Amino acid sequence: MTTGTNQPRVKLGCIADDFTGATDLANNLVRAGMRVVQTIGVPSEPMHEPVDAVVVALKSRTIAPSDAVAQSLQALRWLQAQGVQQVYFKVCSTFDSTPQGNIGPVTDALMQALGLPFTVATPAFPDNKRTVFKGYLFAGDVLLNESGMQNHPLTPMTDPNLVRVMQAQTRQRVGLIDHTVVAQGPDAIRQRMAALQADGVGVAIVDAISNDDLLRLGPAIADLPLVVAGSGVAIGLPANFGIEPSSQAAELPPVRGLKAIVSGSCSAATNAQVLHFIQSGRPALAIDPLRIAAGMDVCAEALAWAEPHLASGPVLVYSTAEPRDVKAIQGRLGVEEAGAMVERTIAGIARGLVARGVQQLVVAGGETSGACVQALGIERMRIGGQIDPGVPWCHAPVDPALKAEGGVHITLKSGNFGTTDFFTKAFQTLAP
Repeated sequence: MTTGTNQPRVKLGCIADDFTGATDLANNLVRAGMRVVQTIGVPSEPMHEPVDAVVVALKSRTIAPSDAVAQSLQALRWLQAQGVQQVYFKVCSTFDSTPQGNIGPVTDALMQALGLPFTVATPAFPDNKRTVFKGYLFAGDVLLNESGMQNHPLTPMTDPNLVRVMQAQTRQRVGLIDHTVVAQGPDAIRQRMAALQADGVGVAIVDAISNDDLLRLGPAIADLPLVVAGSGVAIGLPANFGIEPSSQAAELPPVRGLKAIVSGSCSAATNAQVLHFIQSGRPALAIDPLRIAAGMDVCAEALAWAEPHLASGPVLVYSTAEPRDVKAIQGRLGVEEAGAMVERTIAGIARGLVARGVQQLVVAGGETSGACVQALGIERMRIGGQIDPGVPWCHAPVDPALKAEGGVHITLKSGNFGTTDFFTKAFQTLAP
């Protein structure tokens, strides 16, 4: 991969299939010492600032496979123009997808574009209790299909066997590098990769039940031009480029402005975080999707409610609901329209909050995060320190019309991530 003589050479180029996943990956890279910029969509200009890694955040997890492929290939071409030495296709740590994609089709397209016969794939992220054993994905102590992901409104996961899941959506033959091989270290992993490739395997799922497994995997895949993974694998890659952990990689500008949280996730983790925030006695407002569907100006109502509370601390506006309630709403409005309608409303609320002086903003939910950063006019984010595993604070300039001098500190939290007290802890972590 080549780069222009006046451009800094970027070591690692990442393509993430949603916005929270992008910050999740960037967070692990920063913790390992890399200077990281996350872009919202594919940039129109070259990367001029000196960074070690760039994470291109797409909103491609649940769109049509052909569109996901087209966007991912566009991101690849831009990254190649920055001279990246390795490409990282970041997928969710729950590997959630459908039999049609989009993990398989995008992997196939990237492999074809790079001329690769083989790569590895693993969503393992032990710090967030995502582990792979004998090809089966666990969320905590239970198989993925018993974790609540079987009720995901867009990508329900009913099969925890990743070899079967991947095989259903890729043209490649899928194999496994199991834990007995990984435990033996990088040389054994390399030998197993070579044997699988000789046997006609194009994608190998890799077991990992601890960070030690990921650190053993890191050097074994140093020479692979493409890696398909959740964010966990990132902890083992910076050392391949001679980079060590450094606090300077996570430095962000000084904090200012008011505080708020917007949440569109319906995951069990976010439900618990919303409940904890409410039980702590802080102001929270629930958004009713049926009122949005009825044509009510829910955005204006929420902003009017929030204004008198903002000066005294963080406020929460949420559409979080139990799975049975989500299904009832989807039954009335349709799956796609119900989700898009709520995302648009919460994004409008986020924009209104920033216009009212909020410069410390927590956003919960992958699709919601995508809608919010677009509504705020965010194009690039600098990645800062970690709040919880997979969730960092970031800093970004926003649409000048919002008059948020100095930009905003923002965190994009995947629905499944974070401790129960995440919403209150986040602002404590950011405080000087």
